[in-house]
Amino acid sequence: MNDLNGRVALVTGGGRGIGRAIALRLARDGADVAVNYRRDADAAAEVVAQIEGLGRRARAYGCSVDRFEDAAAMVDAIVADFGAVDILVNNAGIASRGQSVADTDPAELDRVIRTHALAPHVLSKLVLPSMRARPRGDIVMISSVATLHHQANGAPYNMGKAAMEALALTLAKEERGNGIRTNIVAPGLTVTDMGERLAKATMGVADIHDLDAKSHFGRVSTPEDVAAAVAYFVSADAEYVNGQKINLNAGG
Repeated sequence: MNDLNGRVALVTGGGRGIGRAIALRLARDGADVAVNYRRDADAAAEVVAQIEGLGRRARAYGCSVDRFEDAAAMVDAIVADFGAVDILVNNAGIASRGQSVADTDPAELDRVIRTHALAPHVLSKLVLPSMRARPRGDIVMISSVATLHHQANGAPYNMGKAAMEALALTLAKEERGNGIRTNIVAPGLTVTDMGERLAKATMGVADIHDLDAKSHFGRVSTPEDVAAAVAYFVSADAEYVNGQKINLNAGG
């Protein structure tokens, strides 16, 4: 268990899937957690209840992070409620529709890039004032191994995640003098609702676990795998780690 006592984490998209696992792991490691969600208030409330059951403070904040005025109001509310944000995990994400560049609707391109790249930029900017005043700050971007391959029929998603990583590497240089570390976790196919849909659409399986036997180490990655990588980056063990990326694809 990492000692995150006294630290406050904001996890976007924290009500379900990877975000839920991250929020719970950080709470188990001692952090208080602001759980952002877009639509599923009940799921976010359940995560808050579990965190409180661990003896940590938690609160859910409904906000679509691509609506920048709403994001600003959310961060103001979190700072008022918790005093500061020490850890920001930019996790909220959406899938693209899997079409070629020639067939992609510009509105989709705008929506995906706003969510994956522009929103993390805005949120990072918003938390920096309180984070700079703390003994240590951490920003973790949840990217994707899609940036290793840039496969066809996924330009909006590929572009959004690539821009997110560029943001992370820029912040790592800009903010290290303020005691803030910025790092990247890039999962591959993961057992989430989005992962299930992707597996059905691109691999033709009815259940994502049908892929376990053919996967590295005998299973598909889980949200807890991602949460463990985040927990490392924000831990005392990673005090000298900045501007780095972990690809969670079992080596290829």
